[in-house]
Amino acid sequence: MASSTVEDYLKRIWLEQQRSPGVRISTGQIAMALEVTPGTATSMVKTLADAGLLVYEPYNGVALTPSGTRLAMHVLRRHRLVELFLVRMMGMNWSEVHGEAELLEHAISEGLLERMDEMLGRPQFDPHGDPIPTPQGEVSETSRLHLLDCPLGRPVQVVRVTDQSAGFLRLVERHGLIPGRRLQVEARDEQAGTVRLRPESHRRRVSLGFGAASRIQVEPVGR
Repeated sequence: MASSTVEDYLKRIWLEQQRSPGVRISTGQIAMALEVTPGTATSMVKTLADAGLLVYEPYNGVALTPSGTRLAMHVLRRHRLVELFLVRMMGMNWSEVHGEAELLEHAISEGLLERMDEMLGRPQFDPHGDPIPTPQGEVSETSRLHLLDCPLGRPVQVVRVTDQSAGFLRLVERHGLIPGRRLQVEARDEQAGTVRLRPESHRRRVSLGFGAASRIQVEPVGR
């Protein structure tokens, strides 16, 4: 059953499960995420349930089975490795690689994927800071701080950008907030809903809205 459509559904359901741990995903969520009609999503969900790849209860949502999770991890590993390869080896901008990876993740052979993994040095993270699943389908999703809850005035390092739309990634890059860069959060204005930052790579301070700040994950670093 591992068609590109099946893979797309399983990957999307797994990603939605990560955003809402312990909560079943509705067919409406799936339809919106994949930009299909609710009827199309429901029909595909039933097919995947019949194949043993997920559990589906009408009006109560879906959850991946172990088999569905393994296949989702297989697709996600291909996607994130391809993204990193396109950025690091092909010189593409990180805001451009998602669409290319969406196509290549369904076509790349296991032999080529293994060679890419070797050339990249067995990386753990993709260009956006997302963890790359191991060949065994294991992935480490750790809880991290973001710019709304990290300490003020303390050095932190950007480790992940969770919004990977091209426009947001260009905004992040323009302000020097890509993974690996250091910064300090100087102030948060609850009334205005803004965060004031001082990136080490920029002379000017940066102000972000709370929505944007919540999509940039960081971890503390030594001074």
